[in-house]
This record gives sequence, C-alpha cells and structure tokens, in this order.
Amino acid sequence: MSEGNDAVGADRALKARHRAMWAWGDYPSVASRVIPEVGAELVGACGVRQGDRVLDVAAGAGNAAIPAALAGADVVAGDLTPELLEIGRNLAGGRGADLEWREADAEHLPFADAEFDVVMSSFGVMFAPHHQAAADELVRVCRPGGTVGLANWTPQGFVGRMFATMKPYAPPPPPGAQPPPLWGEEEYVYGLLGDRVTDVDARRRTVRIDAFPQPGAFRTFFKACYGPTIAVYRAIGDDADRVAALDGALDALAEENTRDGVMEWEYLLLTAHRTGSAA
Repeated sequence: MSEGNDAVGADRALKARHRAMWAWGDYPSVASRVIPEVGAELVGACGVRQGDRVLDVAAGAGNAAIPAALAGADVVAGDLTPELLEIGRNLAGGRGADLEWREADAEHLPFADAEFDVVMSSFGVMFAPHHQAAADELVRVCRPGGTVGLANWTPQGFVGRMFATMKPYAPPPPPGAQPPPLWGEEEYVYGLLGDRVTDVDARRRTVRIDAFPQPGAFRTFFKACYGPTIAVYRAIGDDADRVAALDGALDALAEENTRDGVMEWEYLLLTAHRTGSAA
C-alpha cells in the first residue's frame, strides 16, 4: 500500500513541476510568434467540421483549439497549467471564439470514453512524461471512427536538436519519464497507438521561422519565454561557466540552422482513425 501511495505522491510532485515549468516565461508568445499557423494546419488535417465535438489535449493557450472553435466545432481545450488556460480564454474572446477551457492532465483525462469526434494535440501531449499513458488516453476519449491528430517536433529537427543540446545541462529526468521528441518518430507513435487506430497518415513538415534573424535572438527569446529552456537555465544558474557554455551551444545550433535570417523547423503531422464502428 505504501508503494502505491509513494507512486501517487511522486506523480503529483512531477505534475506540479511540469505545471510550474509551463507557467514560467510566456509560452503563448512562443506559439503566436513562432508557430502561429501549425494549429490551424492540424485542425485542417483532422477534418474538423461544424458541430464536431473536439478535444485539444495539452492545449496551452489554444493554438489549435481556437481555430477549431472558429471552424464551428464544439471544443474543449484541456491543459495541466491554469495560467495558460486563462490566457487562452482572453485570446479566444478577442477572436470571437467560444469554447470550454478545462484543467486536465493528459495522462488522466477527466472525460468519458468515446466522448469526442476529434482528439488532437499541437506540440502538447509530447511533453507528458509517460508516453504510453498519454497515448492510451488519446485513444480512450476518441469515439470509434473518430480522428486522433498530432503535431510533434521530430528528434532530427531543430527543436529536437535543441533538447539534445540542453540535455547535458539539465537535471536527470524523473524515473520513467521519456524524452518528448520521441513523439516525432513515426514508428514510435505507431507503437504507442497500436492496432487501436487505422488509416494512419504521417507526414514530416517544416515550419518557416523568420522571427530570429540573428542566432543570439533565438536564444534570448527562448531563455525568457520557453518553459523547458527556462528550467534548464534555472538549474545551472549558480554556475556562470555552464551558463556561458549553454549560451554558446544554443547560439551555434541556431547559426548552423539559419540561412538568410530563416530557419526551417521539422515536425511530424500525424492523423489516424480510431478502430471500431461509429455509433
């Protein structure tokens, strides 16, 4: 019994750290400045239609949820971090989008089986620490015949390489936690979803980034706005040499990937249908 209690306590502590990490900085600015079009692209790939019941998992401030609502869907935006949901409510109001905002852990979604026509996530569910648990929930809440749609950074793309660059400077991950960019590998996601889905369409895409014409501008922006980057710098904040080394490594990565002031960041866009007959 005590082992079970210890596991529950450890999970709560881990989720509390994740919640705090995504509340640091200004992730909505990352979504709006760096990847504004990807949410709408995911909505289109999922074939969201007027009247569809849609869940955006790890929705942040609604980069995909708001376009789905504007398409006429009945949308729930769920996220672990209340601060992001509040920002999303304000953004949605400014765009005339009507949707529900709900605090929700991607690994323990507070929704019924087969409740949604479309279950999607734009650079969100990939950061849940236990990948199989999160994948199981994506499938569980999607109705038979419904659509699961994901946009995830690839390990080989710029963001995956950024995480690899930061890894030597980051604290060891908690036991059982898995690297987010694995969700950008087609075969890995096939394994997570298994035979519970069919008609899988996986395509590698790139998003054009012209917000950082100088390599140092990328590093400065992400140090200030992106929770995972902020967390790594906080962990080494007392070691000026390590901070300087990470600064240099991130600047070198950006410089290597910048051509005429533009970067191309690769991601995996995947859609699939849940097996079974629609009711």
